[in-house]
Amino acid sequence: MLVLTVNAGSSSIRLAAFRCEASGACAELAREAGARDARDRVALLRRFLRRVGAEGPDAVAHRVVHGGARLVRSRRLDVYARSEIERLAPLAPLHNPHTLQWVEACDELLGPEVAQVGVFDTAFYADLPDRARIYALPQELAAEQVLRRFGFHGIAHRALWRRWEGLHPHRQGKGRVISLQLGAGCSVTATVDGRPLDTSMGFSPLEGLVMATRCGDLDPGVVIYLVRALGLTPDQLEELLNRRSGLLGVSGVSADMRELLASREPAAHRAIDLYCYRARKYLGAYLAVMGGADAIVFGGGVGQHAPVVRAGILEGLQWAGVELDAARNSAAVGGEACISRADSAVEAWVVPVDEAAVLAQEAMTVVQAQGAAA
Repeated sequence: MLVLTVNAGSSSIRLAAFRCEASGACAELAREAGARDARDRVALLRRFLRRVGAEGPDAVAHRVVHGGARLVRSRRLDVYARSEIERLAPLAPLHNPHTLQWVEACDELLGPEVAQVGVFDTAFYADLPDRARIYALPQELAAEQVLRRFGFHGIAHRALWRRWEGLHPHRQGKGRVISLQLGAGCSVTATVDGRPLDTSMGFSPLEGLVMATRCGDLDPGVVIYLVRALGLTPDQLEELLNRRSGLLGVSGVSADMRELLASREPAAHRAIDLYCYRARKYLGAYLAVMGGADAIVFGGGVGQHAPVVRAGILEGLQWAGVELDAARNSAAVGGEACISRADSAVEAWVVPVDEAAVLAQEAMTVVQAQGAAA
């Protein structure tokens, strides 16, 4: 079975093709990445499939950032699933609308006979412990409006956990791992024995760490004040918090970590310091939640390619058993590597996140299950 994967991120579009066997094993055929807002999505898809040497795939797997409380496992993107993704778009405005545009492009190019499967970032966190899931709001209102912490980047964090698990087969699936997915969007998750106990993103992908253009944790009083003082509308608030804040807002220079690291502007380094500090605070919190950790694992574009940022995040954590190896850390750019000292009680790793492989395997599972049920 040929599976096309489509990952519409907040700043990019990533396509991949896999040949999947009935056993569930998937072999990569090709990958391609580009700017998210492609002018002609159908033409881009057609060109990529031509490069793969295939007329069309047997299935398409889409990463869907927000599946809410109803879409809690991978499934066919039928009318109901698409309507739910659209309904949740205001909670993931940088992602869900673009995912639907790519689904429509696949419809136009491939026709309705090709199965399109949604793989949901929020599904990994569907069973978060109650204390990590709820907000301290009136619970009748929370139930009525489905106000809860959903968590995001679940596909990436699941991939990071699985790779660390694969590197330690003697542990037999046991371990306490803090994973950091650091890209345009950023999040951190505490996972014990494969089960997430807490994560930094919540009701929407705005909560948590400082990100490229998203603010992360913010006193709700700031929002109330801006509405009263400046008369900002919901759309203006969304624009401010999702697209004009984060690294871009603090630095006034760029949302791109590479540009900030190369800049001599004091505001650029102030933004980087805040970024690392906020992540370090979450590490400390999750060390408390899990009673320590066996490993800290970095993934994502920043996590994989910015040794200075990793060092800044892990700074001063010797008390927790984290001993960074400066030489290993500096040499780890893009590839997989252990960056902690041999005597470190807590391992630190850099692991490339292969979301595409997870998408392909999930699509294969869904299509096989439907075939068996037919």
